[in-house]
Amino acid sequence: MLDALISSQLRVKLLLKFFINPELRSYLRGLSGEFEVSTNAVRQELNNLEEAGIISAEKDGNKKMFSVNRDYPLYSEVRTLLMKTVGIEQVMEKVLSRLGELKKVYLTGSLAEGLDAPTIDLYLIGDVNREYLHKMTKKAEELTGKKIRMAVFTEKEWGRELIENETHVLLFERK
Repeated sequence: MLDALISSQLRVKLLLKFFINPELRSYLRGLSGEFEVSTNAVRQELNNLEEAGIISAEKDGNKKMFSVNRDYPLYSEVRTLLMKTVGIEQVMEKVLSRLGELKKVYLTGSLAEGLDAPTIDLYLIGDVNREYLHKMTKKAEELTGKKIRMAVFTEKEWGRELIENETHVLLFERK
């Protein structure tokens, strides 16, 4: 869907990476290796995004670290558009709203890393109606066109160490 709006596949990947995980900081060579494209191609896109004010850069030793600019005037709108593109917003609305005593939801896997992927990986924490979850997951998969994998934990079963070594984004937290 974004391909029609933004002609550069690399730019789409960079936007997804930074906006889906706003705490993320990355450097040129790391992004080049991750996306398997030349450093020059990544540098050009990063420079364009930085010049537009969409991302910001700061020096960390000898590395220039890039991150999303949360002060960008259209930050919320761009993030919402990107979340809709990967199907996360639909998943949140269709599956997670009526599941019971859901406490937290984490996005993991490729999408949490900012990469486009055919699968949405989620960790759900709380007392969840699993029958309803299964039924709604099927509907959400049809809606998003993506496979949805979920691991469900009660609050007692959940331990933060389960995701400490993998990229993750907190999508939902009931206060």
